[in-house]
Amino acid sequence: MRLRGLAAALLALVALVPLAGCAQSVDPIERLGKKAAERVRSQGPGVPGPPALPGVVDRVRTRDRVVFLTYDDGVERDPRFVDMVRELRLPVAMFLTDSVVGPGYGHFARLRAVGAGIENHTLDHSALRGLPYAGQRAKICGQQEKLRARFGVRPRLFRPPYGTYDATTLRAAGGCGISAVVLWRVSVDDDGGLSYVRGARRLLPGDIVTIDADETTGVPLRDRTLRLLHEIGDAGLRAARLEDYV
Repeated sequence: MRLRGLAAALLALVALVPLAGCAQSVDPIERLGKKAAERVRSQGPGVPGPPALPGVVDRVRTRDRVVFLTYDDGVERDPRFVDMVRELRLPVAMFLTDSVVGPGYGHFARLRAVGAGIENHTLDHSALRGLPYAGQRAKICGQQEKLRARFGVRPRLFRPPYGTYDATTLRAAGGCGISAVVLWRVSVDDDGGLSYVRGARRLLPGDIVTIDADETTGVPLRDRTLRLLHEIGDAGLRAARLEDYV
């Protein structure tokens, strides 16, 4: 009994003496937790990090045999185009500029009612690259607010005017709630012909196509779109909704 009592006393004494090299936990999860807590304390409670930068896409990576139809600015307001979108259930994305659309928002409300996506193309269509952060943010966020007021939505997708942007554009767009900057690989000319920015000289699955919406010259927008749909069909592809893939 005396030996058992002496052993118990020795164990208790060892437990009270810290072992060399074990003054802190060696559990890596615990260490990570402590580091995270220290960062929170140093930043102060409730301090959010910077918004994530949006990705830039001109073509969607997909195995689906689909392409995406996008229209810029908001110049064209032909009611026949609305009828075509409704009759064909055509998935289109309209990137709108406030100074161009002007009093024509009613036309795009009708397009939205038949399934068109409404996206951001800045307040005034001025080139963004090289402008200071505050100026770029004002042009992007300003149109976000305009579209929210008009349609009750804040778009996730943004197309910079002329397709030009810089790192400041991405920061500003992210700060305005944009998740993707949408460019294009294929464009439809005024006469309905196709031009390719890079890569194969044919339509490919995942291509983002931009159609010039200025009907003042060349073939009317509705006719150019119909011609494009024939080319899409001949390539064994179909039009799909951009917002479902980006």
